[in-house]
Formats: sequence, C-alpha cells, structure tokens
Amino acid sequence: MKANHVLPPEEAALSFAALGSEQRLSVLRTLVRAGPEGLSIGDLGARCGITGSTLTFHVKTLAQAGLVTQQRQGRQIICAAAHAGIRRLSDFLLSECCADSPTPHEDHIHG
Repeated sequence: MKANHVLPPEEAALSFAALGSEQRLSVLRTLVRAGPEGLSIGDLGARCGITGSTLTFHVKTLAQAGLVTQQRQGRQIICAAAHAGIRRLSDFLLSECCADSPTPHEDHIHG
C-alpha cells in the first residue's frame, strides 16, 4: 500500500538536493537558530562566512526548495527559515517510520 505523503516525493527530492551543500546546510541551520525574525543578508553572511553572490545563490536555492523565505524590509532583505517547509520535509521522512517493523520503535512519531 502506497503512503499518502503531504509532501510529494519529487518535492522532497528537490528539498534534499538543496541541502546537498555544506554551505546551504550552514545557511539553513543559522536561520533556524535565528528564530522567526530571521536575519538580514549581511548578518547571515557574517555568521556563515559566506558573502556576495555565493550567499545570494545559496539563499535562492533554499527558497526555491521551500526551506527559506526572503522578505524586503526597507533597504534590507530579511531571510528566515521556512519552518512549515522544514516540517513537511521532516514529516515526509517520518511518515512511514517503523511501518514494516513488527515492533515499532519507542520513539516512533505518529503523523
């Protein structure tokens, strides 16, 4: 029986591909730590040690995957972790946790 995932496998694959870079993973983790307020591009770059067009490219890739949001506030662009997108990706991974096991794991998370 095929599971009904909220996140289609094709979208999950795109999200995982976006996380396939140490720098992008660092950007996302930094934004998760920053909380819902996010960070300006300048602050994000300073914290990650990535600046300029490289940072712009990585943020754009993460945004296209639904893992980061960008919002203009005056002259600044504020980036934040897209917690809903991250949750959907996590739920995709855990949706079938222990489904084929005769003894489900005690830490099993029900979707």
